[in-house]
Amino acid sequence: MVRRTTAAAAGAVFTAAMLSSAPAHAATATRIHDVQGAAHLSPLRGTAVSVPGIVTAKASNGFYLQDPQPDRDARTSEAILVFTGSAPTVAVGDAVTVEGTVSEFRPGGADGVANLTTTELTSPTVTVTSSGNPLPKATVLHPPTSVIENDAHGDVEQAGTFDPAQDGLDYYESLESMRVTVANAQAVGPTNSFNELPVVTSGAGPRSARGGIVLRPNDANPERIILDDGLGFTPPKVDVGARATTAPTGVVSYSFGNVKIALTAATTFTGTLKPETTRADTGTELSIGTFNVENLDPGDPPAKFARLASIIVTNLRAPDVLALEEVQDDTGATDDGTVAADQTYAKLIAAITAAGGPAYQYRQIDPVDDQDGGEPGGNIRVGFLFAPSRGVTFANAPAGDSTTPVAVSGGHLTLNPGRIDPANDAWADSRKPLVGEFVYRGQHVFVIANHFASKGGDQPLFGRFQPPATPSATKRTAQARLVNDFVKKLPAGARIAVIGDLNDFEFSTAVKTVAGTQLIDLPATLPVSQRYTYVFDGNSQVLDHILLSKAAARSYSYDIVHVNAEYADQASDHDPQLVRLKIS
Repeated sequence: MVRRTTAAAAGAVFTAAMLSSAPAHAATATRIHDVQGAAHLSPLRGTAVSVPGIVTAKASNGFYLQDPQPDRDARTSEAILVFTGSAPTVAVGDAVTVEGTVSEFRPGGADGVANLTTTELTSPTVTVTSSGNPLPKATVLHPPTSVIENDAHGDVEQAGTFDPAQDGLDYYESLESMRVTVANAQAVGPTNSFNELPVVTSGAGPRSARGGIVLRPNDANPERIILDDGLGFTPPKVDVGARATTAPTGVVSYSFGNVKIALTAATTFTGTLKPETTRADTGTELSIGTFNVENLDPGDPPAKFARLASIIVTNLRAPDVLALEEVQDDTGATDDGTVAADQTYAKLIAAITAAGGPAYQYRQIDPVDDQDGGEPGGNIRVGFLFAPSRGVTFANAPAGDSTTPVAVSGGHLTLNPGRIDPANDAWADSRKPLVGEFVYRGQHVFVIANHFASKGGDQPLFGRFQPPATPSATKRTAQARLVNDFVKKLPAGARIAVIGDLNDFEFSTAVKTVAGTQLIDLPATLPVSQRYTYVFDGNSQVLDHILLSKAAARSYSYDIVHVNAEYADQASDHDPQLVRLKIS
């Protein structure tokens, strides 16, 4: 028998985030499932315990320990993280007894108050009793498919029924730190820059037409499983729809508001999606598109401009009018007082022309420095590209500025383009909508380009507080009300398109407020399997919208063009979309 004593010297760093107290008595011999209990917090936290188990995985500052003799209660996890504070000296397959203090670690420090905790043993003394043991069999995951948590209202650590059979939050807690595997895994999100890959197993739904899983009003898809590289095995770079050829296997962990599977072995996937291309316009259609180009500035690599241009020309067929979101100023994130974006637009238009597209012109309004949110210093804004060679012109009116609100007089805009009520508090630290009045085949069309406030500050779906608070929704609803109020001022019977990144779902209060009784939200008219423009943590969802007035919607065709959101290699994180209006 070899006895190794490892004092967790670094443990003091985590004191503020641990729910524990100094033990007042000698270690109590028990089993891991008793330490974990059927709850989100250990019933033994603050207690010194001694538990046996098999080392199943090693991290840089601890190791995972699982009891090979489980109890008969499916609600209790059989594994635990042993925090050593430095590289552990045990080996995978070692049978050990660990004496330590039961603690609950909440990741994220002061910013992690909404995160769940992970049960740990701290200040451990480790005794190795044998080596080379087989690992406990990995549990095949079969998570709930519709409910994240419906038994608690508020802090799940303090209230609610612990129900792993129905609630996804409780299901993963019941497997905390255990070895698990995903049978028939299929990617429902692309591998992101943090080496996280969302997957599902058989029975997940509702599925998108291209292999993802679609967010619904009462179903945030708890069956999504995020594969992570926390233990040294990196998920491969794959796209939505790719299927695993070796079952992903690892231990259940938690970080950044999400349950994850930290891989303990390499996994492979196969398959990819073909980017979509929309059809060509006919001679009497006005095509209007919207595209979030993700913090575009002149300092971006030429390859990004070329790729965006290729998407616009080839996949979108160069819309007659194109609203852009997240166009940055000429010095990008450098916060030097620059607000002009002439170089950004010129570089993009040149790339479009080089790709075979039209010689677009642009219209936009520079924001007040550092007042419109987004990446600090970038001064993101919305703007229009339009193609005079296609017969599209701007109606005659003086251009607006950053602070003067546009109005309607005699059925036309007083400023073209103009901003909607830019001094209103609803637009604080957020993009102001830009209204343009276009003329095509002698007919006037009003286009309102938008980029509503983001979801930053909302609580995570897999967080401590249920249902999650979404304070950002209040601001978007206020913004939506202002846009709808402006729509009401436009002439009755006018062709109106309200477009852009509304940062909210087709079933949200904000989008319904924008629509009111005056507009039709086009994503909501699609089959569920096609309702998405964005993929976040594996949830395919609508953030970008086109809404039409009844006059505009008399004859139209609509297309979300999937070229970005489902791919690990992206030109932007949003998919573009366009509508074609029949104008005779």
